[in-house]
Amino acid sequence: MRKHTVTQKKEWRPVPATKAPRFESKSTFRKGKKEIQVEANGIPWHKVGQFPNRGNPHTISEQTYNFEVRTNQKPNSKITPLHNDSGFGPPNTPFGIAVNGVLFDPGTAEFFNGDRSSDWNYEALSGAVPLGVDFNNAHVQPNGAYHYHGLPTGLLEKLKVNEKEHSPLIGYGMDGYPIYAIYGYKKPKDSKSSIKKLKSSYRLKKGMRPRSAWNPAGKYDGTFSKDYEYVEGFGDLDECNGRFTVTAEYPEGTYAYFLTEDWPAIPRNFKATPLKLRGGPPHSNGHRHRSPPRPRRFP
Repeated sequence: MRKHTVTQKKEWRPVPATKAPRFESKSTFRKGKKEIQVEANGIPWHKVGQFPNRGNPHTISEQTYNFEVRTNQKPNSKITPLHNDSGFGPPNTPFGIAVNGVLFDPGTAEFFNGDRSSDWNYEALSGAVPLGVDFNNAHVQPNGAYHYHGLPTGLLEKLKVNEKEHSPLIGYGMDGYPIYAIYGYKKPKDSKSSIKKLKSSYRLKKGMRPRSAWNPAGKYDGTFSKDYEYVEGFGDLDECNGRFTVTAEYPEGTYAYFLTEDWPAIPRNFKATPLKLRGGPPHSNGHRHRSPPRPRRFP
């Protein structure tokens, strides 16, 4: 576990995404009555940054994703936090998987003073700890898995996400709910209503962080995940960065997650029970290392 003492954001300098992946992207989503069977190799449809690079020493390689997520779940009475390496939430669980087979995994294994128990987890896109992230807001785990920490800009361009129409399907959460991006209906249950850019209900906390030997000093500025707070009704979305809505894929309506331009970009909470992927222990270089997941069904 690396020890960091940085307490404020720095200029974020993404790696230009100018390189074509060495491998062909392969992803299949087979929908059943109660589940979606996912098979993918984790290679994106778009160009990527140069890997290895100064902030990320790993090389993109093909993965073996083969698992099922349930699609008939009901929202739980309590949300489930996305796992981080301080021990909260289901272990080795990314938030979801994009339609191109790349994982959404916004958390990092970087903590203030290297102390996981403090829960002062660095944000990957704050610039405070350089992690070699490219223009797709993505980088590579030690096992070669390319994964998104923020809006997957190259994928959104490929899918032609735009302000004039509801977002196309971007992927699925590990609890089976669909993922969309940025744009939705002004009236979520009316497909004939106008389109709007959806805003999260999170904001930066006001004032200064509580200073102590265990807490980072300084103003809440987005360096850490804990710099943000959820304010019900502040935006369009709930604590899971989602809402109930109709979409082209779900004309009768469904709960759906939305990626947003503002924090958290990728949701940090699950509305229903997520699939748990098996994997290896945390590594101290900014990523969690996962072995290829084994096929698994929910009970």
